[in-house]
Amino acid sequence: MVVRKIDELKKKIVIMADIARKMVEKSIKGLVDKDETLLKEVIEQDEPEINKLEIEIDKMCTDLIALYQPKAGDLRTILMILKMNNDLERIGDLAVNISESADYLIKRPMVKPLIDIPRMAGIVQEMLSDAINSFLSCDAKLAKRVCEKDDLVDSLRDQILRELVTYMIADPGTIERALHLLRISRNLERVGDLSTNICEDVIFMVEGKIIKHGGLKEETED
Repeated sequence: MVVRKIDELKKKIVIMADIARKMVEKSIKGLVDKDETLLKEVIEQDEPEINKLEIEIDKMCTDLIALYQPKAGDLRTILMILKMNNDLERIGDLAVNISESADYLIKRPMVKPLIDIPRMAGIVQEMLSDAINSFLSCDAKLAKRVCEKDDLVDSLRDQILRELVTYMIADPGTIERALHLLRISRNLERVGDLSTNICEDVIFMVEGKIIKHGGLKEETED
């Protein structure tokens, strides 16, 4: 019974992760294509759906623990799904933030060509998909590869910041639009961070190793 219930939970968390990933994808596509309909879809349709799923998964997890008192591996899996549930809901919130800024930007001239932000978005979407796959397959190696991509996302964020500061100094009229672009890059970075958090938990679950706070980097250097 517990195994069947956990399988149901896994199916739900995969659905939720797919919605979260698509929310990020649509928010950036709405920005690049100046598609207000996509941005509204993220805010008005996808966010309520992912919030509803979060409540359902939370209840399923707590009921499963209370009714069946699962032990050892089963309990760890349920607790991880509970944490992933929260991370995915936060990713949904970040996609809404991106959509709100994108909605502001598409009504105004663009500060600079959109190159690094779509690239960031592609990387973090891949990180999120791989994070969920690493959990489902208990693949610590895949989880570690996701964690290693976090530095690339951070470097793109820093590059975007440097470029936008240059634009703002040269033309103060770009400041508000540039700040919205910075907000988008910060939210994408947070999506990468949350995907990395999931993978750090996968590595702990599979190998019993804590890699937070630079642990993975130290392991790689050894």
